[in-house]
Amino acid sequence: MTGVTPLHIVVLAMVSVALVLMTERRASALEWIFKPLASLCFVALAVVAGALESAYGQILLLGLVLCLAGDAFLIALGDRTFLLGLGSFLLGHLAYGVAFFQLPHSAAGFWVSVPPVLVLAVGSLRWLWPHVAGPMKGPVAAYVVVICSMLLMAGSTWGSSPAPWILVGAWGFAISDLAVARNQFVAPGFGNRVWGLPLYFASQLLLAWSIQA
Repeated sequence: MTGVTPLHIVVLAMVSVALVLMTERRASALEWIFKPLASLCFVALAVVAGALESAYGQILLLGLVLCLAGDAFLIALGDRTFLLGLGSFLLGHLAYGVAFFQLPHSAAGFWVSVPPVLVLAVGSLRWLWPHVAGPMKGPVAAYVVVICSMLLMAGSTWGSSPAPWILVGAWGFAISDLAVARNQFVAPGFGNRVWGLPLYFASQLLLAWSIQA
């Protein structure tokens, strides 16, 4: 990617996310162009940051690619595509957790993360459970377990140089998932995307940039 700088990628990502919101607002098929483009930006940023040069970077890059696939699945509406997207993001979170495990560990960081992670897990399940149909309860519960495990692994990186990027990115990603869940199960609407999509893409960019830290 000679000549391509992180700033170029971040600006392209910002423009792409704005265009995604515009196309979703108008229910335009152009979303099939702009959303994958926005997702490609966080993959590209990881490569520019040196993802191919370390085990941490390579595994994190795998997670980013899986999330890109999840983004593509979620463009189409329907339970089948939602499950495919959910599965892609679940695998992406697993890859992130494995990547974080490559870094120095902090037991204190892990244990400090336990209370807020439990609050997120219990709170989100209590909120969602009455709205989730029977066949979807298992996948949703599995997803919550995996994302909470990823957050605990993110907490365990405390003290390492990438930790600030990882912690903000991981928690931002987790919170942005609440917008997806609300849109799918509780109260569908464009308002979920207005805050969920920018937070999601910003969080992915932060995680991608943690590779260079």
